[in-house]
Amino acid sequence: MPVEWSPMRMPGHYFSRIARGLARVGDARLKELGFATAQLPVLTALKDGAQLSQTELARWAKVEQPTMAQLLARMERDGIVRRSPDPADRRSSLVSLSEDARARLPAGRAILEQGNREATRGLSEAEVETLLGLLARVLANVEAMES
Repeated sequence: MPVEWSPMRMPGHYFSRIARGLARVGDARLKELGFATAQLPVLTALKDGAQLSQTELARWAKVEQPTMAQLLARMERDGIVRRSPDPADRRSSLVSLSEDARARLPAGRAILEQGNREATRGLSEAEVETLLGLLARVLANVEAMES
């Protein structure tokens, strides 16, 4: 007799709900700083003063070029990033964080760290470490599926 399909027995169901929930909470909490969770890959890639091209940022964030172009346009409009000519390629520009955005990053990190603590409330440090190890293995499997 076939087993009835149950999304509650599928890890992907939980991954999806957790990701959407954390994004909603993160967006609400980061809003006061002028950041959004969709910007996290760009903020992370540029956090230490790096200057990267749109192509490099799209690759880093694992998104398509048009998606990154739209995100960067909004971030530039909001004063989070700035563009400067690429000395190696005059047709291209390099993206970096504005000084104001870099100054707000520590507060943004604190908000995200708090959210992660709340999301893992009730888990011991050892359980969190186990969870991180398991999630890293699942991510590696998913990335292997993509290639």
